Amino acid sequence: MSDFNLNNKTAIVTGGGSGIGLAISKLFARKGARVYIFEMNAEQAQWTAKEIQAEGGDATAVSCDVSDQEQVKQQVAAILDRQPVDILVNNAGIAHVGNLEGTSEGDFDRIFRVNVKGVYNCMHALIGSMKANGGGVILNMASVAASVGIPDRFAYSMSKGAVLTMTYSVAKDYVRDGIRCNCISPGRVHTPFVDGFLAKNYPGREKEMFEQLAKTQPIGRMASPEEIAALALFLCSAEAGFITGCDYPIDGGFIKLNT
Repeated sequence: MSDFNLNNKTAIVTGGGSGIGLAISKLFARKGARVYIFEMNAEQAQWTAKEIQAEGGDATAVSCDVSDQEQVKQQVAAILDRQPVDILVNNAGIAHVGNLEGTSEGDFDRIFRVNVKGVYNCMHALIGSMKANGGGVILNMASVAASVGIPDRFAYSMSKGAVLTMTYSVAKDYVRDGIRCNCISPGRVHTPFVDGFLAKNYPGREKEMFEQLAKTQPIGRMASPEEIAALALFLCSAEAGFITGCDYPIDGGFIKLNT
C-alpha cells in the first residue's frame, strides 16, 4: 500500500488548469506525481504549472487541443520520449444547455469533438505505450448525466454517456495488459464555470440561483473540486489496484435519492 502516494508516477491531466482538473493537478503533484497539464488555454496551464512548482511539485504546461488527434499524438510522443506515462486523466470537457430542438448541428459537433473525440484521442495516443510498459491507469470524467435524465442537457448527456461506455470497453479490452480504466460521475461541482454560467444567465440573481442549483443535490450543496480530486487520487493509486471497469458517482445522493 502506498498511502495514496503517486511517487515516481507520470500523469497527464487534460483540462488540468481550471476547475476539477486544477484540483486534480495540484493534488497529484502534492502526492509525488510528475504532472503534465494539457490545456487549450496556454496561459492558464502555465499559471497552474508555476503555482505547483512554487509549492515544490513537478508540473509542466502543455498547450494542446484534445479534439485534434495529430496535436495530441505529437504532444504525447514528446512526453514518451522522456519517460513512460503511468496515468491519464481525461478531464477536459465543455458544456451545452439545450434540449434536442435547442441543439444545433454545430452545438452537437462541438460537444462531440471535445467530450468524446478528445477522450478517444488521448486514450488512443497512450494505450500502446501503457501496454508496452506493463500497465497503467486511465480515469475518465463522466457525469451523472450519463446515468439519469437531466433537463436541457441533450448533447452533454450524449457525450458523457459515450465516456461511460468507452470506459467499460477499454477496461474490458485491456484488463490483461495491466491497464485499469474507470470513470467518475460528478453531480454539480462549484467551479468557475458555474459562477460564469450564473452571471451570464441570471444577472443580479446569482446567489438565489446558486442556492437552487445546490439544493438539487439531496446532500444540500455542491461538491468542491477538491472532493472530486480526492476520489481521482484514490482511483489512480495502488490502493485501487483491484478496481477496473467501474463508474463512481460522486453526487451528494443525486442519482439514488432523486430517482
